[in-house]
Amino acid sequence: MGPHGDGDIEKVESESHRPISTVVFVIAMQAEAQPLVNKFGLTETSDSPLGKGLPWVLYQGLHKDLRIYVVCPGKDAALGIDSVGTVPASLITFASIQALQPDILINAGTCGAFKVKGANIGDVFLVSDVVFHDRRIPIPMFDLYGVGLRQAFSTPNLLKELNLKIGRLSTGDSLDMSTQDESLIISNDATLKDMEGAAVAYVAELLKVPVMYLKAVTDLIDGDKPAAEEFLHNLAVVTSALEETATKVINFIHGKTLSDL
Repeated sequence: MGPHGDGDIEKVESESHRPISTVVFVIAMQAEAQPLVNKFGLTETSDSPLGKGLPWVLYQGLHKDLRIYVVCPGKDAALGIDSVGTVPASLITFASIQALQPDILINAGTCGAFKVKGANIGDVFLVSDVVFHDRRIPIPMFDLYGVGLRQAFSTPNLLKELNLKIGRLSTGDSLDMSTQDESLIISNDATLKDMEGAAVAYVAELLKVPVMYLKAVTDLIDGDKPAAEEFLHNLAVVTSALEETATKVINFIHGKTLSDL
């Protein structure tokens, strides 16, 4: 191993043994972010280090000596709605890692889930690993690239302390689910379905930043209600549950190193 390799190992080891000082939450929707912003009294930055003239929204503040950022993709300029999906999520993840240099990323938000996997409306899950379900490339090796299996950062102590459910998350750019999507989600053994997580994981891996996930269930994939209707009906109460869990996570992280998690 060359000198760069040794240095990289030392860097990772030293980082895992000092207290976490900066956390960035990547959150797709304003409604998902607002309870957390309110809880920690975060303020929106007017002169954003993420770039000029962009719709991205950045909140920041301190909890004791832990710096907390919340970054959202903001509103679509033409339509005025939240810029959900994998492309905006990738961009804000990349920009916030470059500008803010977090010790850990937390992708927090709502999701769909399978009742048959033990999920209920309002449950908040930690994520074990992430995949895509709408990148179908039936060519050897490209098929694996399409699925894009990546591990979330392992937090066994946090999982135990907060007594959270855990499962695999599958990401795609549609709220509904085609039969092809469904068969891939099932064959990939996913419990949860969202529109950002695996894209965030891709960027976090590129830039070598640990990422964990908090996903709160708004709709049941194998339930009897249309996903869009159930999502909108449950959004407010479920984002409140998400904030409660995120607050517990922040309190748990405070003063700990990455290897303590």
